[in-house]
Amino acid sequence: MANRSAAVTSVSLESKFLGAMVGSAVGDAIGELAFHVPERARLEALVEHLDILRYTDDTAMAIGLAESLIEVGALDHQHLGETFRRNYRREPWRGYASGPPTLFAQVERSGLSYQEAARRLFRGEGSLGNGAAMRIAPLGCFFWNSPQLYEQASASADVTHAHPVGKDGAAVLALAVARAVSLNPRQEFPLQPVVAELAVFSRTQTIREKMAMVQALLAEAAGTEAAARTLGRTVAVHESMPFAVYSFLRHPSSFEECLFCAVLHGGDRDTLGAMACAISGAYLGMEAIPEWWRNKIENLRAVENLARELWKKHESTASSEEGRSSREQR
Repeated sequence: MANRSAAVTSVSLESKFLGAMVGSAVGDAIGELAFHVPERARLEALVEHLDILRYTDDTAMAIGLAESLIEVGALDHQHLGETFRRNYRREPWRGYASGPPTLFAQVERSGLSYQEAARRLFRGEGSLGNGAAMRIAPLGCFFWNSPQLYEQASASADVTHAHPVGKDGAAVLALAVARAVSLNPRQEFPLQPVVAELAVFSRTQTIREKMAMVQALLAEAAGTEAAARTLGRTVAVHESMPFAVYSFLRHPSSFEECLFCAVLHGGDRDTLGAMACAISGAYLGMEAIPEWWRNKIENLRAVENLARELWKKHESTASSEEGRSSREQR
């Protein structure tokens, strides 16, 4: 991993790791409620009334990704796939779409690797859904200063989403999280440089064109409704991830406004919330997430502990690599 950026000064790296994971869970849980209560005032009242905010498979799979990175200290396809499968078996009611259960069953039945099984889905084309992007927050944090961020994100997606667009979308969202970690929220947000970087980072024409649309919509100060219609909000990654990124870039200084922008315009609301709020939490830090929201997230302490362990693993890995680099230069 590269040397840490001096920009991470006013909000601790630990807080940003916590913000990304807890923020994503908050966006996921409130986004799920927005399917049933899609008006802001009523949604806020419902969240205030509830004792527990329950997350979906979006957060369950982010937890699995964090667990695997912590245990292995790197990305391991088979270990990651087994972690996903174990967590699914434990909590199959989290709202998984048909893809993961089908994949897990195929691996069990055939003995194929997760990558090979993922490539056989959808008539051999692989999935281009947003399932790899929705869980990417831990990886975006862990590899936030790595020159191999794209490759790591793409590899993490390959376990379940083998379509080039599915992998590319996950990688672009990983960069959004990574860049959010690197930036100081006490300084003016560098909107144009960030959106320009995201627009050229992708490696498929489909995602590249959508990120260019994000850039144009922000430059034109287009309304949110128009942006939602233009960018899309479906379960396909190229029709949801761009609007999640837009929601953050439209409201970089407010976790609440970012969340409501993402979840109140229809479509795949929980995943839009998870993706947008992962970026917002990574940028603003844990403290910016309203306490009355985050304290209601189920298994909050477990999610917080995972985020802290991920941060510690990142720090120890970075220190080891810096030490090895220093010895090689002697």
